[in-house]
Amino acid sequence: MAIIQEVRGFMPQIGEGTFLAANAVVVGDVVVGRDCSVWFSTVLRGDVNSIRIGDRVNIQDGSVLHTLYQKSTIEIGNDVSIGHNVVVHGAHIRDYALLGMGSIVMDDVEVGEGAIVAAGAVVLSKTKIGPHELWAGCPAKFVKMVEPEKAKEMNEKIARNYLMYSRWYGPQE
Repeated sequence: MAIIQEVRGFMPQIGEGTFLAANAVVVGDVVVGRDCSVWFSTVLRGDVNSIRIGDRVNIQDGSVLHTLYQKSTIEIGNDVSIGHNVVVHGAHIRDYALLGMGSIVMDDVEVGEGAIVAAGAVVLSKTKIGPHELWAGCPAKFVKMVEPEKAKEMNEKIARNYLMYSRWYGPQE
């Protein structure tokens, strides 16, 4: 069973239909929307500041979400996909964005609607990624524009697939 722990008087709130893998950890000031999935060995650590996650977000295996004390928060929109082993530290991720496997997104970063951060990219603090932009590299740099409808279609499909995968593990509360 997932670890859901109150810290500093903040008890995580988990939306209806959301799947938490058996060894996922959700701590403190965390609000997770409806029909999300938080996969194996993932940590949502809202001990020092808030984490807000929209609906139909999938946070894949081994990812870590954390913030800076009294400085940065995490806000994640709807239909966002966060790949395996991603680190999000105090960033804002808009609807339909995709963070590729192993990427690192640092404090005060903004990832625009429908944007894609490529696998392995390192997005440095205070970077602003516009809507429908693809960024890659270490440090991450703009590569090209992504067609808005294709980005939306892709992320809606990934969100639906991860919702389906989560249902394989049994009924959700």
